[in-house]
Amino acid sequence: MEKRKIEVKEGDSARFHNNVGFCVGTGRMGLALQQAYQDQLKLVQEEIGFSHIRGHGLFSDDMAIYQEYEENGVCKAEYNYTYLDMVMDSYRKVGLAPFLELGFMPGKLASGKQTLFYWKANTTPPKDHDLWADMVQKLLRHLMERYGADEVVTWPIEVWNEPNLPGFWEKADQEAYFKLFAATFCAVKEVDPRFGVGGPAICGVQDEVWMRAFLDFCRREGLRPDFITRHHYTTEFPEPAGHYGYAKLSDPEQGFANLQATRDIVDSYPEFAGLPIHLTEFNTSYIPNCPLHDTNQNAAFLAHQLSRLGDVNESYSYWTFGDIFEEQGVPFTPFHGGFGLVANGCIPKPVFWTFAFYKRLQEFGGSCVYKDDAAVILRREDGSCQGVVWNHQSGGEALCLDITLPALDGDYTLVQKTVDESCCNPLKVWHDLGEPACPDAGQIRLLRESARPLVTTGQLSAREGHIDLQLVAGRFGVIWFSLTKRNFTGDRGYDYNRVMRG
Repeated sequence: MEKRKIEVKEGDSARFHNNVGFCVGTGRMGLALQQAYQDQLKLVQEEIGFSHIRGHGLFSDDMAIYQEYEENGVCKAEYNYTYLDMVMDSYRKVGLAPFLELGFMPGKLASGKQTLFYWKANTTPPKDHDLWADMVQKLLRHLMERYGADEVVTWPIEVWNEPNLPGFWEKADQEAYFKLFAATFCAVKEVDPRFGVGGPAICGVQDEVWMRAFLDFCRREGLRPDFITRHHYTTEFPEPAGHYGYAKLSDPEQGFANLQATRDIVDSYPEFAGLPIHLTEFNTSYIPNCPLHDTNQNAAFLAHQLSRLGDVNESYSYWTFGDIFEEQGVPFTPFHGGFGLVANGCIPKPVFWTFAFYKRLQEFGGSCVYKDDAAVILRREDGSCQGVVWNHQSGGEALCLDITLPALDGDYTLVQKTVDESCCNPLKVWHDLGEPACPDAGQIRLLRESARPLVTTGQLSAREGHIDLQLVAGRFGVIWFSLTKRNFTGDRGYDYNRVMRG
């Protein structure tokens, strides 16, 4: 067992920007019309609670927004918001606002036939940029009329998705993307200059080249995006086997350095220095069939990521909240390595609780008094503390943290919620059941029961201005803990020790 000593003194502080609840990703918007999608989203909102949601396919054909008809020999455009309203209403019902990703191209408005995914997302530029701009403006005005202008102008707007990848944008044509961005930026600002518009939503390939070229273009054209967007994934190229892709985690420091490079590039332009950077997608693997996503290892690795993603980024949106997702088709089993926090059957994966734990820290507030590669600890002025510890190393050893914190003398209650391979591991339960492709109702109940953290409590005493506690994180374990002053209010005649003696 590896042992570490953490000693926090009065006045200590550490850098920690925790915006974990700002946004979460989703599969294409049309999937929101499915009941299973809504069930998973409801669970995520009840246990975690995000404020925004971002997904593909706003303008794809299954949403049916862009339509054309002929009148007196002239082709005209019209717009259908039936499904849009259903989707947006469902988001608002669970407390979500959209982070609007404008894409992909409606088939009738597209300049080409290139498509991507099982659901045939068109990834070519518009045949007419004026028609595209009109579609964007009409959509925004419809949303403003339905949900109120003052509300809708707070919804961030991102232009396209991963145009630096030829599958997502025909030929990865920079100039074509910049033309689309400029047309979109001006169209949105014409509707209401309060809208925040950003891009270029790049991922991985030549990201530094693209970021500089994008900012050079904006400088040249006199455009000032309200924020910058990019994506962040942390695995090597996957190795395919059957329906799956097995990927190894990359060095997290390389990823953090890459994010810092983006921050440095943006800040090197005086007119853009300090612009917020939003990671509108992040996960470990970038494929929706990577078994790593379902594991405790994923939960522990991402606990480390969440402790540092806010160092140079305003927000970071996990891709995705649930496994109702069809980029490579309908999955064969509930544990198929999907991106989601929730497996099909409304089964929380271990990583679900990593996000829940960090959201508890966000709600707790206070000041960060300690952060390293295995722990983050927050403290309030009243002496109460919360923290998350994790063991993301792959060696197999447990990690024992002996923690000393400043505290007012007296008794305290310690609460721990533990997620590790022994106490919260629905993947193992599914495997032990024989890996059923279609679990029955009883198996689903068992899997859900096995997907809850282990809750333990204890009493500690602070003496001479400090308190000591010990936390042990098993292999790929993640622990949330809270330490609060214990106010004993026992009832007359009740003796707990006598009860426990029988």
